Amino acid sequence: MELFTQLFGHLLAFVYHCFARIVIHGYLTRLSRPEHVVYFFHEVIGAPVITKEILSERTNRYQNWVEAFARNRRIPIEWAEKGIRKEDFVRRWQRRMVRNNAYGVYFIFKSLEVGPTFRITVPKYPTKDPNYRIVANQRSRFTHYYFYIHDEVLGPFVMCMGSFFPFKATYYLNGHSFMEHQLSRAEISFRKDDNAFLAVGDVAALQAAADKLSPKIIRNRLDYWTFVLGPKFSAKERKQVKLSRTYAISQVEYCFNFVFKRNFPIHKLFERGCELGLWRLTAHRIAEVFGTRLQRNHRGKLSTVIDQIEHGHHVFRAYFRDAVLRQYEKFSMFLRNELCSNNLYDFGLKKGLDHLDEVRQRFKTIISRFAGFQAQWLNVHTDFPLLQRMALPVTVGSVRHPGIKIHDTRIIRLLEVLLHAGTHVGGWTAREIHQAVLSTFHLSADAYGLNQLRYDLRKLKGHGLLERDGTRYAYLLTPKGVQVALLFLFFHKRLCGPLANSRFHHRPDPQHRPDSRLEAAYHRADEAIEKVVDLLAAA
Repeated sequence: MELFTQLFGHLLAFVYHCFARIVIHGYLTRLSRPEHVVYFFHEVIGAPVITKEILSERTNRYQNWVEAFARNRRIPIEWAEKGIRKEDFVRRWQRRMVRNNAYGVYFIFKSLEVGPTFRITVPKYPTKDPNYRIVANQRSRFTHYYFYIHDEVLGPFVMCMGSFFPFKATYYLNGHSFMEHQLSRAEISFRKDDNAFLAVGDVAALQAAADKLSPKIIRNRLDYWTFVLGPKFSAKERKQVKLSRTYAISQVEYCFNFVFKRNFPIHKLFERGCELGLWRLTAHRIAEVFGTRLQRNHRGKLSTVIDQIEHGHHVFRAYFRDAVLRQYEKFSMFLRNELCSNNLYDFGLKKGLDHLDEVRQRFKTIISRFAGFQAQWLNVHTDFPLLQRMALPVTVGSVRHPGIKIHDTRIIRLLEVLLHAGTHVGGWTAREIHQAVLSTFHLSADAYGLNQLRYDLRKLKGHGLLERDGTRYAYLLTPKGVQVALLFLFFHKRLCGPLANSRFHHRPDPQHRPDSRLEAAYHRADEAIEKVVDLLAAA
């Protein structure tokens, strides 16, 4: 990571890293197994027989409570429709809560989904106890409630609660929402769009807010909302059975965010990074990035791809088992490296919420390692399509100017003459340039006429390489024109010319070369070209 910021630090406005999406499962550990259910209903409730009706009564009681809760507080409650993103549908209610500086539940979705529950069956053969029933785990389709909450600490998050015993809960958090509330409380100005901070008044405070998200804070808020919105148990039941929830991380995303000063360099960096990533990020290098050793019995994915998501952005992905390392650009000034894991055991980490800090440190190391590799790949001479762009025609107003090609002899002669216009403060007229070209290259007026010159001058002017001196028909090279002229001439005379001659006509004997640095550099260039030719032939 240090190498990346060292190479591109002058282009960066600021960098921050944080948790993005966190999905947490909440379990009633004392009611999650069949033996726990038997003890709860026999010993605590005092029911002689465990039947389907007893479990259904608990479900009906909770569903009626949710309906009454929504009705009394005038909270919208609807069935989720297929093909509609829940987050987009409830956004206007969320904005209303934020605008009114209010906290609480602002929407409830009902959804039929598959979840864990219990099956009650009568034994096939009679037993000594006529009240004996078989209680077994099963997965079935039943109603789940999605509570959309605006919390005063965590910000907007979602709690999904199953309405069947054992009432498994799932929580969907976002670290950026937590950071937004922390900055707002500290009265620090910022600009946030979607799931990214694009500007902030205090970068150190932004990173401090990201690091503040801890298991203790998350547990306190989840316990509170689970007690308020979850299924209800009596004081007697809570006294005899420990009904506190155990929280386990199901999915976690950690990201490094690079916010650039200008819009131009980010796309070039991302484009080049994707190309090099596909070529250089081999299976062994992926394993090295993720900090493991590649084995023959490798389980899960191991590949790199470039995907195009729905809203048009390209995403570079490196898969490793049940984890994926993503990189994408957004808003033309935002580059994100993001590591997502659906199974923390892939990294030798435990899923308990108490181990969130260990997850943060391990994920930071992996993303930093990837950024370091990418910085080494990008620290080379990259492609710059100047010659391709110059060769394409351009349209200025209603006039279409043809492209300028590097092998155009007339343009090369004209640029060489114009480079010597330093003695002419007000620029050269077309006739003066024409005479200079004819005398310099010993041409006749028939070989290169004045009209041909004017055509070439208009072409250079259309590409922004030439400008007129006020209203006079006198011409000077623009700063861009000077650089392009030097590049073209250097390429033809000093670089391409000697190398082409050594490749096709006469290659000097390296044993009897003069003691010249320039000549030694040409010999090294010849050897490098020979190696490139051999590599291309082998490929």
